[in-house]
Amino acid sequence: MQKVEKWVSFDCFGTLADWQTGFRRLLQGIAGDRTDALVHAYHEAEIATEGEAPSRSYKDVLRLTIERAAVAIGLELKPGDSSVLARQWDSLPFFADTGPALAALREDGWRLAVLTNCDDDLFAETRAVFPVPLDLVVTAQQVGSYKPAMGHFERFEQITGVARERWVHAGVSWWHDMRPAHALGIRRVWVDRENSGHDPALVTAHIHDMASLPPTLRGFGIA
Repeated sequence: MQKVEKWVSFDCFGTLADWQTGFRRLLQGIAGDRTDALVHAYHEAEIATEGEAPSRSYKDVLRLTIERAAVAIGLELKPGDSSVLARQWDSLPFFADTGPALAALREDGWRLAVLTNCDDDLFAETRAVFPVPLDLVVTAQQVGSYKPAMGHFERFEQITGVARERWVHAGVSWWHDMRPAHALGIRRVWVDRENSGHDPALVTAHIHDMASLPPTLRGFGIA
């Protein structure tokens, strides 16, 4: 029997935690005035690195992607440079609007989950400083794949027994989150902090910050 809770699941890094700011700051320490080029090359290489070996740990994804990005721009890395993201993962900051928005969602009766392309031990560092308690976390390590593959969503649905009409997924990534949520037919809120220019017709609601999420979900009328 399906449970009657209502759930909102999130991408974390980029949506709740300020991945871009923290990521850039850490890469600046190894790239200096080549930081913009390294960041761009990293994003170019990341999806392929995740997709070619779905069981690869996220720490290895981070390391390999930095190494490949450095090769692509001709940047020579020093020993230890490629592990900087994993070593300083707990330094990634949360957006200022994350805590108040999640607290408001709890007040509105939502249960909160994170579906993350992350290892268990890395996310444990994030969860230790999370602004509100989470009801469920599904990691790439647990499901053996990376979003936009469906493993996170299938595991979440299996664990919670949630009815799809009572489940909303929210995230910044059109590719990693909005596309698989669309394929499932669940409501999806694109928290488009980066103004990425993708097609908003794919999503149920298109917002640009977490402060807009609680009133958006109230508008869905899920009691």
